[in-house]
Amino acid sequence: MSTPILEGQGISKAYGGVQALYRVNIALYPGEILGLIGPNGSGKTTLFNALSRVIPVDEGRIFFRGQDVTDARPYQMARMGLARTFQVVRVYKKMSVLENMLISRSWRGVRAWNVLRPSRRETYQRAWELLEFFRIAHLAHMPAGALSGGQRRLLELAMASMPDPEVFLLDEAMSGINPALVEEIKERIQEMRQHQGKTFLMVEHNIQFISDLCDRVVVLHQGQVLAEGTPQEITENEAVIEAYLGV
Repeated sequence: MSTPILEGQGISKAYGGVQALYRVNIALYPGEILGLIGPNGSGKTTLFNALSRVIPVDEGRIFFRGQDVTDARPYQMARMGLARTFQVVRVYKKMSVLENMLISRSWRGVRAWNVLRPSRRETYQRAWELLEFFRIAHLAHMPAGALSGGQRRLLELAMASMPDPEVFLLDEAMSGINPALVEEIKERIQEMRQHQGKTFLMVEHNIQFISDLCDRVVVLHQGQVLAEGTPQEITENEAVIEAYLGV
């Protein structure tokens, strides 16, 4: 395989007496969709927070496009081309969908008060193109707080796309979404990978979604990597079945 675009080597993180991660190795390759699964409390979100530099690590190193970014800040990771979503959708509820898109452009170094000026045609054009791509352009002038859970997820993905990142870290992006919108999001992710060369690492509890979409899957259990392989290999792995699938 090629050189990883995002890599964690020997990542450890403890909170008081609780060892959330212990010497975790993970590698994400360009153009890949990698799934990260595991029981509740297995360390998935902690690993996401470490890789996106939201939290410091106790041990280990993190690399992005071959550069050591262990000491980087989240805004620096965003400017380098990494986008991150969270378990709880983060949108500006009182602002319109379009305004949410425009303010997201500031994640890559454009001042917020500048992106809202009508004279910034390029920013407006990109916002509208992305709203159309994610099929929510008809909601552009609605308050983001009035959207359904699935529509907010689509908006969050569109917002994350505004700075044109190379890598997306999606934390339980399918949580609480009706099946029709799950399929919509799946199609958008597949298209972004296939036609735009985007790379994805995603935490997800929907095993069918992971099986349909991911090239590889990493399983965390009690803060360590339990297994790694194709979706089929993972669903047939007895240790994974016992620890995660519960059957």
